[in-house]
Amino acid sequence: MTRQAEPVVSLDEADRAIINALQGGFPLGDEPYREVAEALGLSEADLLARLRRLLDRRVLTRFGPMFQVERMGGAFVLAALKVPEVDYERVAKTVNSFAEVAHNYRREHALNMWFVLATEAPEGIGVATAAIEAATGLPVFAFPKEREYFVEMKLHA
Repeated sequence: MTRQAEPVVSLDEADRAIINALQGGFPLGDEPYREVAEALGLSEADLLARLRRLLDRRVLTRFGPMFQVERMGGAFVLAALKVPEVDYERVAKTVNSFAEVAHNYRREHALNMWFVLATEAPEGIGVATAAIEAATGLPVFAFPKEREYFVEMKLHA
């Protein structure tokens, strides 16, 4: 199965300004979207509608905070499955149905489905892994973090 290229999406100046402004330093006040909208010369409703459209059109794949789950007592691991191609869509839906799965993505590799498991407590990783194995019928390969590197990547739109 070959993947079709995503359609090209054109962005206007306001979309570009939103993308550039929201790659860090999001306000932590009572009305953060209003604050951002005012700084960009937009209404809060317009900002929210544009964010929804950018997400729906997959210009943005995610918008939200990044938490250090270990600092809150939780745990996470990078995990992978070797999924037969004919069963890929079913397994993807099954894996995505678990609240502990942050996101998953396809790779051209023997382990062709990779996902992040995040749990409220370290022992939750084993529980989630076992549940995914039971639901998919496939072994989960878990790769715990050994070291952490901070790479602040900001893309100018």
